[in-house]
Amino acid sequence: QVHLVESGGGSVQAGDSLRLSCVASGYSHSTYCMGWFRQAPGKGREGVAAISLNGRAGYGDSVKGRFTISRDDAKNTVYLDMKILGPDDTAMYYCAAAQVCHYKNDAPRASESYFPYWGQGTQVTVSS
Repeated sequence: QVHLVESGGGSVQAGDSLRLSCVASGYSHSTYCMGWFRQAPGKGREGVAAISLNGRAGYGDSVKGRFTISRDDAKNTVYLDMKILGPDDTAMYYCAAAQVCHYKNDAPRASESYFPYWGQGTQVTVSS
């Protein structure tokens, strides 16, 4: 059974940085496509980033240049490094896993429908 646990969320000021972590268990982490998503109050879930088995990454337009996804398969962990945070980044952040990555323009897509396994989320709140 796939189990994902996110951590690292919190309340920060605009301009700050934050690192989220997601520890996976119950499957061979190194063979899975991983993704980060977020959902702000009253809005739908938005794809933030995805990373393939060989480390290729893809990002949503709103976070390109500010967020970096990475993975450490020895630790069964995927990370999301977030910089220059702003109030619009306030959301619940979710980690997700899929057996296959889907691509657009040679980059993994963080599209909700492609990821069947989800964590419970970690809250990020950015104040101005």
